[in-house]
Amino acid sequence: MKVNILTRTDKRMSFVVDGIDVETANALRRIMLTEVPAMAIHEVLFIENSTPLYDEIIAHRLGLIPLTSDLDSYVLSEQCKCEGAGCERCQVGIQCSVAAKDANRNVYTSDLVSLDPKIRPVSDKIMITKMSKGSKLLFEAYARLGLGKDHAKYQAATKATYKYYPEITINQAALKDYEYKGDNENDPLVTMCPRNVLKWEKNELVVTDLMRCNLCGTCMRGLETPKGAVVVKAVPGKFIFFLESSGSMPPDRIMREGIKIFQEKVGRFGDLVKELIEKQGRAG
Repeated sequence: MKVNILTRTDKRMSFVVDGIDVETANALRRIMLTEVPAMAIHEVLFIENSTPLYDEIIAHRLGLIPLTSDLDSYVLSEQCKCEGAGCERCQVGIQCSVAAKDANRNVYTSDLVSLDPKIRPVSDKIMITKMSKGSKLLFEAYARLGLGKDHAKYQAATKATYKYYPEITINQAALKDYEYKGDNENDPLVTMCPRNVLKWEKNELVVTDLMRCNLCGTCMRGLETPKGAVVVKAVPGKFIFFLESSGSMPPDRIMREGIKIFQEKVGRFGDLVKELIEKQGRAG
């Protein structure tokens, strides 16, 4: 398996994976969506709440606030030595103490105070509730790592998709006497492509951006397309992935964790198969 990053920002990235089949590509996609751990609030203890919203509604909103995650400092509660009781290795406290003394005000994620600065809301501008003059909101919340397959609030990735890597072959000889040669405005070959992948340069048909091709094959099926002029096909074993993070961690970390988890699963499966063969051998 070879991985090549194409584009990367703070929350989005695209990359090419070569040397896998479609089943492996889909397994990686599902793992990045549902099995890369992420932090989220799972328990809230309300001390005082005189806002218009019930405790349960505020708790639900708090649970859906994406938090930054630190996979190097925290572990899943079921893997912790405390056995899920809650300790500094699997849980972090978040506090809120707001009083609308003189006027109405809103409560935002900027009002949340984490006991660990590395674990905090990805945005300070998410509104939690409104408060009228004289209202108070005081609570303690606890966040822990979880998996997206258990609850969507634990999804580190909000988007993980892939497509086949395209290959476009252009036969310039077949276009030698083409009626629209060199005409980017009226040529059906150029205008029929929904992703604007083809264009004329110096009387030759060229590919502007291979990564934009979605393998629809429209350019091959055009009534005025010369036979064999354009051939579009997928490269076997090569895929383009698109990944978007909730902000809990950089997208490249999600990718690396997803590949790591996949390799661990394959390793465990191999051990189970070996163990089964050994048992059958002893039984025989």
